[in-house]
Amino acid sequence: MADNGIQQTTPAELMTMMAVLQAEVRKIVEQSSKNPGGSSTHARGTEPLEITLPKEKLTLDNPFLEGVMSVYMPKNFVLPTELKPYEGFGDPRIHIKKFQSMMFFNGAFDPVLCQTFPTYLDGIALLWFSKIPAGSISCFEDLARSFIDYFAASRIYVHGSNYLSTIKQGQHESLKDYMTRFTKKATMEIPDLDPKVHLRALKSSLRPGKFQETIAVTKPRTLEEFREMAAGQMEIKELREARRADKPQPWREEEKYPKTPSHKDNKKPFKLTPKYDSYTKFNTRREDIIKEILNAKIIKPPSRKKARIKIRDTSTNRNTVPSIKNSATQPTSA
Repeated sequence: MADNGIQQTTPAELMTMMAVLQAEVRKIVEQSSKNPGGSSTHARGTEPLEITLPKEKLTLDNPFLEGVMSVYMPKNFVLPTELKPYEGFGDPRIHIKKFQSMMFFNGAFDPVLCQTFPTYLDGIALLWFSKIPAGSISCFEDLARSFIDYFAASRIYVHGSNYLSTIKQGQHESLKDYMTRFTKKATMEIPDLDPKVHLRALKSSLRPGKFQETIAVTKPRTLEEFREMAAGQMEIKELREARRADKPQPWREEEKYPKTPSHKDNKKPFKLTPKYDSYTKFNTRREDIIKEILNAKIIKPPSRKKARIKIRDTSTNRNTVPSIKNSATQPTSA
């Protein structure tokens, strides 16, 4: 029956439709098996299709023209071993410049550069070379431009020129160490640095001192002038250090007689030895005895200085410290 104007299919009708479809599928399979070629194919949907991928080409096409390959290597030519192969990371221009400088030093020329350049490629860079169309390279200039353009995204600019303002001379860093560190960071991390920017950053990053004041007064206009002034300052400092090292140092009193490791052990502690074997014991307090001596003027009073005499009360076993003006020295007793 219809529901909301839409006629619903009954289960019996669905079974009939499925039977018709199965019959059509069997008919297609039978017709396929009767092909003139005699090859039987499976009906679509009965089994997954098998896709055969093209095999990777293992041989390389020669990307160079005949004029490049017709040139032979010079006699006794040796490939440099110091250059590390480029693997697709870093600035490709630096690799090209290093390669050319080393090859020119060994006497190579343009066709030889083309023939030996793949030797210094590895990884994805070597795969790039293998995909260069055959006969598309006529000189090393074409090869270098194609190489730089392909790996342009791999150029790594660690810092820009603004980074130079962060390189400051340390509080205890010598001018020589500062110049070496600054030049290394500027030349290696910032390509194509403007010499004027280089000079301005060098002067502004100096530590406050005499050399900075000298630079502010003389105002060197080129890097060469600045380096000459810096070299002169370094020579002056080295000369002062040499004079300071040659100047004899004053000997201190304790250095004249160096102490031996057992110096302290040789000193014996002070010990008071009694003059007699036995002494008469007092039957009166020491304070009273001292007062009697002072009243009888038996001894000469000391100078007019306040003295504190520590007296032990033998009767009460207490220590008393009376303040006696013009008192005499306490006699020694056992």
